[in-house]
Amino acid sequence: MTERSSPSRRHLGKLLLSAPLAGMISRAWAQSDSASQNVAIEARSLDELHKAALAEGGELLVYGGGDLPNGSAGTERAFNTRFPGMKIRILVDRSKYHHVRIDNQLALGRLACDAVHILSINAYDRWKADGQLLSYKPAGWDQIYPDFKDPDGAYTGFTVFAFSSVYNTAQVSEADAPRDALDFLSPKFKDRIILSYPHDDDAILYQFDRIVAAHGWGFIEKLLAQNPTWVRGSAPARVAVDKGEKAVTFTASGPLATPTNATSVFALPKTDSFLSWPQPFAIFKSARRPAAAKLYLNWLVSKEVQDRSRQWPVRRDATVSGGYGPVFAYNTYPAQFRAFLQDRVRLEKLRDQLEQYIGPMQGPNPTKVEGVFPPDR
Repeated sequence: MTERSSPSRRHLGKLLLSAPLAGMISRAWAQSDSASQNVAIEARSLDELHKAALAEGGELLVYGGGDLPNGSAGTERAFNTRFPGMKIRILVDRSKYHHVRIDNQLALGRLACDAVHILSINAYDRWKADGQLLSYKPAGWDQIYPDFKDPDGAYTGFTVFAFSSVYNTAQVSEADAPRDALDFLSPKFKDRIILSYPHDDDAILYQFDRIVAAHGWGFIEKLLAQNPTWVRGSAPARVAVDKGEKAVTFTASGPLATPTNATSVFALPKTDSFLSWPQPFAIFKSARRPAAAKLYLNWLVSKEVQDRSRQWPVRRDATVSGGYGPVFAYNTYPAQFRAFLQDRVRLEKLRDQLEQYIGPMQGPNPTKVEGVFPPDR
């Protein structure tokens, strides 16, 4: 078996160490599940859901997490092509801005979006507790891993994202590519690293938390001696590596299967753990277009879409690209990120500590989306 499809003994040992946390979360959700048996799994086909969405008006507004302007344009085109007559808009902005934007809209009684998919899982838990989310189980619910969905159907993960190393193929060979945190301290990468501010993004903050836990605060001092360039957002860091402006980063994502003629490669660590999480989707009870939102979710978790996932699918029966095994076979555990996000006091302390080392973040919001009620376009 290849390294991609089978965990090493070291990886398996670390995975087992994380099992108690995973079990604790899964047990808590299982207890909740006993009260949600009356939520039926969607039985309608995509064609039937499409007709219902068209009868409703055929439009949908989703707030999506990301850090590139119109970063979900490809998903919009694919959805509108697959379902003629539909008009979806996915307004992409940083998750930390979207979840407070939604809080303000709910407080004003003027919710703009119908549904949301951002990384701020802690906000979903709060919205669920406040009774703001529609309990809904899409078709294929039984094939979705338990840790990737709320048992009551308040939110459902539709893809698994992971952040790890990305290197430019013209500047770095596969043999020299940095995989683990200590690799980035090599003199060969001085002045050639680009990183996202950890105090600007909870996902990046989690990465730095894991690195400090493994290698101590001295690692941060040594990393700063490498003179990395700091930017706001993970996508801008990846784009800089794609373009060859910088050689490497460890604060970005990328496809598991490297496309032909790609200028960069996404690579998992050899020994370190790495960040992964299920991106959750939720429909609000006050959504103006719930039928369209249900169509969109069912499409996202359908096997036809899951089989094309850039990273890991959320379904057991879906194909993983690039010859990789299920995400659980590697040195990561998505449920840990949810637990990390729930401890906001600890996060604030960690964020302030890292800012003391790195300095205040510089530059505007890369999406350029502003305000409580930003324009849809």
